[in-house]
Amino acid sequence: MASVGFRIMGIEIRSSVLEMLRCGHSHFHEPGLNEMLAQGMEDGLLEWRHEIPRGCEASVYIITVGTPLGQGGEVRLDMIERVTREIARRAKPGSLVILRSTVMVGTTRNLVLPILEETGAGLQVAFCPERTIEGQALRELRQLPQIVGASDLQTIMRATQIFQFLTSTIVRVGSFETAEMIKLIDNVQRDVLFALANEVSLMCDAIGISADEVVRSGKLGYVRHVVPLPGPVGGPCLSKDSYILAQGVAKAGVVPEIALTSRKLNEQQLRGVAETLRNWTDRLTGFPKKPVITLLGLAFKGRPATDDIRGTTAKPILDALRIAYPTAEFRGFDAVVAAHDISGFGIASVDSLEDGFRGANLVLILNNHPVFENLPLSRLARLMCAPGIIYDMWHHYKAQELRLPPAIGYAALGSHSTARLPIAPGANY
Repeated sequence: MASVGFRIMGIEIRSSVLEMLRCGHSHFHEPGLNEMLAQGMEDGLLEWRHEIPRGCEASVYIITVGTPLGQGGEVRLDMIERVTREIARRAKPGSLVILRSTVMVGTTRNLVLPILEETGAGLQVAFCPERTIEGQALRELRQLPQIVGASDLQTIMRATQIFQFLTSTIVRVGSFETAEMIKLIDNVQRDVLFALANEVSLMCDAIGISADEVVRSGKLGYVRHVVPLPGPVGGPCLSKDSYILAQGVAKAGVVPEIALTSRKLNEQQLRGVAETLRNWTDRLTGFPKKPVITLLGLAFKGRPATDDIRGTTAKPILDALRIAYPTAEFRGFDAVVAAHDISGFGIASVDSLEDGFRGANLVLILNNHPVFENLPLSRLARLMCAPGIIYDMWHHYKAQELRLPPAIGYAALGSHSTARLPIAPGANY
């Protein structure tokens, strides 16, 4: 918004993040963002505060705080409420408040609106969801249609005028609830489709065929085949939005069974990987009681690249591996995630792929970052301890085409039938 001429005041309560922003650095990875921050401050259009100051001259307030799940799986709206009350104390009459956070259906009308109406200041409220993909957000903010939902035409038109500075396509809907539902369905439908892909992988492993071949071959020349390749499904949105949807519509007596079943399937898949690996290594003579296990790719996704570990599937996979291998030593490597964030998982951070493979008994590729697509596996596998297994959650390679040492195996999610398992003295394969 600063890049198109708006004067922006950013409010951030975390002192460490605030200090980084004042130095022109974002606290997360997004291509081109640091350059844009620096330019905005150089132009005098960006400033940062710990709270909304008294006498603030802003006429538009945009709420972008997170809506994580609590310990019991309930949707937390305390941050939305706290920010809304701060705006209510500071906003001048007639200001526009735009909510962009992902919320339960009904949150804008039943939580945000009443707090703002109590001020008697005639504040306008709109729900305008943010729908970008991490790693290409700056481009998508200028390209994607912007949903604008409000309860009156005047507010819709005012919000439309603002967002037309960013994108040429505005989709106006007639209620807060419609806009809230659109954001949730955008993410839930992706979770459902990924769940179908992961169910395909379970079926293919069970009957002894390759899910990779089923999906890739089915797509050739057939546009109605839209099933993606199997893989871990997580992130700050997909890991929670089905539950946010369910809690919102529960008040209307509805249970979104497809959405919830899909989410559970995507979560359960991760535990099955650890059980499969344990079954294989139990049958392999010479596999140590205290193995070294390396996890490659701790961010929730690798393409587009991000350092975001919120909702990452690396955490439940690590938890399942710790149960399967309670005495193991764990290491982690990621092309983008900082070493201190990797250490936050309770594992040792390594600086290079070579260090990750060196001395490892199990190496798991957990995300689809481009760095994992063309690994010199023949060389890296020779750094591992034999017998060992490379397990690929994203099927970057074909087992039959790899030239690995005999005592190092390779297997991919959904293609266990084509796995190249270790050939070592005493192995029962």
